[in-house]
Amino acid sequence: MSRFGAWWAWAIFIIAALYMLVPLVATFQFSLQQNPTGEAYRYIFNDVKFFAGLGYSFLVAVITIVISLLIIVPTAYWVRLKLPRLRPFIEFMTLLPFVVPPIILVFGLIRSYGRPPLAITSLPHGSDVVLIGAYVVLSFPYMYRAVDAGLASLDVRSLTEAAQSMGSGWPRILLRVIFPNLRVAILSGAFLTLAIVVGEFTIASYLAPWSFAPYLSQLGVFKAWSAAAVSIISFMLTWAAMGILILASRGSAGRVQIAGAR
Repeated sequence: MSRFGAWWAWAIFIIAALYMLVPLVATFQFSLQQNPTGEAYRYIFNDVKFFAGLGYSFLVAVITIVISLLIIVPTAYWVRLKLPRLRPFIEFMTLLPFVVPPIILVFGLIRSYGRPPLAITSLPHGSDVVLIGAYVVLSFPYMYRAVDAGLASLDVRSLTEAAQSMGSGWPRILLRVIFPNLRVAILSGAFLTLAIVVGEFTIASYLAPWSFAPYLSQLGVFKAWSAAAVSIISFMLTWAAMGILILASRGSAGRVQIAGAR
């Protein structure tokens, strides 16, 4: 029976791997179809718009992650510690971005912040501020669930009481106790948010058409082979991010830290 189970496990693994790898290989072959020597990749790495769009999207993603963490971590921690009855309400609120389509969200933002009294988009970098606010909202379902799952694996009350017995206030407890013990959960939510921000097209096409996803869409219209090359590069960057996550989380499982609480 154990051999039968192992055989089925390997079969499912191989099928899942082929399901993921076959489109990737086909995309790579298509990127070399015009010129087998890699002309599409040379064009991408010589294109200033590629680095500008990718750099802009990464910067927006980092700012979005920081703001989202500053909102989600204290909220999820306080709800688990003091207001557990509000958890269903908070979970429902964080699911609302799944209900509102991005096209409706972006038009609502433009109408709300594109005219007085809150004409933010007419200010320098105002569109960037609105874009980051939209992405913070979109990140809530992923970031909240990652952080909440991390808090569920901790004895939050005991950690808080231990830190308070050492003379720590609430800001120090959050920074020196809660955040370090949520490292893996925070990284998981951060990389999900990074993937969402870099790949999001609808909102970016209206508020930041120079960002990465609109650039990739425009490139696919005129240079399909180069667009396939960009897709391969994006895939490799995603895997590199996952590798960083694995390295950063190595050895942290099952270990609770109260370092620096005093």
